[in-house]
Amino acid sequence: MSSPSPYVDEVPEGIPTTLDWVVLSADMATIHAAQRYASIVELWDDAIRAATRDEGASVLVERSVRLEVASALRISEHAAGRLMGVGRALVRRYPAVWESMSHADITDTHATIIVDGLDELEIIRDELVREVLALAEEMPTGPFRRAVRRIVDREREATIAERHMDAVARRHVRVEPGADGMAWLTAHLPAVEAHAIHGRLTAIAKTLDDERSLDQKRADVFGDLLIDGETASLPDSARGIRPTVAITVPALTLLTDGPAAQVDGVGPIPLDRARELCGAASGWMRVLTHPDTGVVLSVGREQYRPPADLRRLVAWRAARCMAPGCGIPADRCDIDHTVDWHHGGHTDATNLAPLCRGHHTLKHHTDWQVTAKPGGALEWTSPAGRIYLVKPERRIPQFTTDPPPS
Repeated sequence: MSSPSPYVDEVPEGIPTTLDWVVLSADMATIHAAQRYASIVELWDDAIRAATRDEGASVLVERSVRLEVASALRISEHAAGRLMGVGRALVRRYPAVWESMSHADITDTHATIIVDGLDELEIIRDELVREVLALAEEMPTGPFRRAVRRIVDREREATIAERHMDAVARRHVRVEPGADGMAWLTAHLPAVEAHAIHGRLTAIAKTLDDERSLDQKRADVFGDLLIDGETASLPDSARGIRPTVAITVPALTLLTDGPAAQVDGVGPIPLDRARELCGAASGWMRVLTHPDTGVVLSVGREQYRPPADLRRLVAWRAARCMAPGCGIPADRCDIDHTVDWHHGGHTDATNLAPLCRGHHTLKHHTDWQVTAKPGGALEWTSPAGRIYLVKPERRIPQFTTDPPPS
């Protein structure tokens, strides 16, 4: 006789099913998210009340709180800024939406859809909150997003030309890292121009008779036109641009084949590609990781501005802005004295670090405290007292003399 099945067809009444636990967990996450928004707004308001600086203090306070939240939650400052913006919108402009979210009647996604949609309709948004909130409490997020879009379009139908002008004003080009030495280059452009660009790339690609796929040809034509294309209509300063690259290569690798080279801001690439880049570059810096190579590490108090070689070395060591979580490449940063020059700081590698302009300003004009640590690391202490250690991506080689023979 077979043994009875360990499973039952029905769960006894009163005992939560697995699905019940899934729903309960989701509801608790929504309630906690609502409280997180409220707490972030409270933190922000406390910081503003405590500020006693000039009229530009509100911008610095916002940036300081954004870094505080990003560092504490281990997210990017962009994500932290998003939390702050949505939180303030819910607490200040849409309290009924926040209240519904705090009871898990709607989800976090519903709330952000409402904020993003109704914020486009500043003049009449208050009149629409009840309508969209009723929909949010009934509809899944996908249909709800489309419903809000229809409502927004309905209210803005008469202003489509103005909307397009606003959208054009927000055009941009961005680079995001990809895998395997690749990256994404995206451009947010008016649709007509975007399709025209794609059409021209396709037309040129189709004239090329080789084994590459059409996608590969389009990508290659795109790069060729932008890097080496006709620029007769541009000013002289914008013509013939070539990259300036910093390539890190172990010294012996220059003589023989070895590991891949490291290109600042890109990552590991094959040596052949590194040599190709160097051949096209108008200027490049080679950092040899060899114990016999000397390098200027300090000029002490002799001068405020670091020599060019020292600036390049400090930037190479860090690779990125040395603020918590910041990803801005070091070659776009200021080289900052951690201990201010006017307070006795020295111009040497142990007291210099790259900071982007925003974090450089934050360091000097808010309550964030920064301390240099061994190896080029920076210790950031936030206004709330939390401590974050930011380490550089590379180490400067240590140079020593051989001990005397015994």
